[in-house]
Amino acid sequence: MSNAPKRNLPNLATLSLPFLWPVAVGAAMAEEGAELYAKNLAWLGEEIKIKAERRPKLATANAVRLDLRTMTLRDYGTPGGAPTLVVAPYAGHTAVIADYAKGQSLIEMLVGEGLGPVALTDWKSATPDMKDFDIDNYLADLVVAVDDLGGRVNLIGLCQGGWISAMLAARFPDKVGALVLAGAPIDTQAGDGPLKRMVNASPLSFYEKLVALGGGVMKGAFMLRGWKNMHPEQHYLAEYVDVLEHLDDPAYMKRRETFARWYENPIDLPGRWYIQAIRDLFKANLLAKGEFVGLGRRLTLKAIDCPVYLLAGESDDITTREQVFAAKALVGSSDVAEHLVPGGHIGMFMGARTLKEAWPEIVRWLKQRSRG
Repeated sequence: MSNAPKRNLPNLATLSLPFLWPVAVGAAMAEEGAELYAKNLAWLGEEIKIKAERRPKLATANAVRLDLRTMTLRDYGTPGGAPTLVVAPYAGHTAVIADYAKGQSLIEMLVGEGLGPVALTDWKSATPDMKDFDIDNYLADLVVAVDDLGGRVNLIGLCQGGWISAMLAARFPDKVGALVLAGAPIDTQAGDGPLKRMVNASPLSFYEKLVALGGGVMKGAFMLRGWKNMHPEQHYLAEYVDVLEHLDDPAYMKRRETFARWYENPIDLPGRWYIQAIRDLFKANLLAKGEFVGLGRRLTLKAIDCPVYLLAGESDDITTREQVFAAKALVGSSDVAEHLVPGGHIGMFMGARTLKEAWPEIVRWLKQRSRG
């Protein structure tokens, strides 16, 4: 048995409480010597900097085309034929996921490939007076955005932005020239992903209590904790070790700071909207069943007769490929393309490889359908 003095490392119970980590880890590392302790202090300083409250910013220059109650419609000022509206997710994070950073921006790629005009829904964080907004409020404002763009657009729906885009295409088929659904949960009961299991295992009262804790608003901070708990080993320990190992790499720290500025600053959702989505879409699967009522009409996906492009991530555990590709059998269109790309959920929208290899093909597909 070794006679080396025992180090007072933090126990697992302490590590399970993130707000205690700086104290616990700092105390342990102090025993390793002044140099390591100084490095640990620098690590903690970087974490404080990264976690600081700063609103993430869109990477590409744009103009405000409309300022609606639920969104700011961003116009990227590009000439061209049929307008394309990118419908960002409204699931706890900002529209920066579509315009993240130079070289990692879907919007930048679309504009660079000559697809235009291009616009983006920049959804607003819900304020207390918006707590009773439901899906119809957002669907109605999306219709206003489409009409302002000329009344007929190509829609690119990302994740949650995909199912509301499908709703619009089903409710107003004449307003959509082509529909791209990327990582969009259309049949929420397809496949066997962890998000599906989590939603099905938790009673609706659980989500209602979370909304009540937020004063009628679903706090983005609550959702962020849920996403992280799907991969606790990655978010609650590995990321901190990763920062420590890259303190002397300014380029790495800059990239990580940019990501944290977006990921660690979630937005809030109206409580009624959130409960409706959980109950009617993710639990009851009403959209896939043709039983969801949007803007006064029962929506059937068979009404979608425009060309449809389905994009899914091979290792996406937020929206599994089955949930996306199930749309092929549900829509009325006979022109449906499917594409499975390597990587997970976020990588579909901001991953450099997917933006370079998969999305230019989608642009070409859209241009061909627009001409048709």
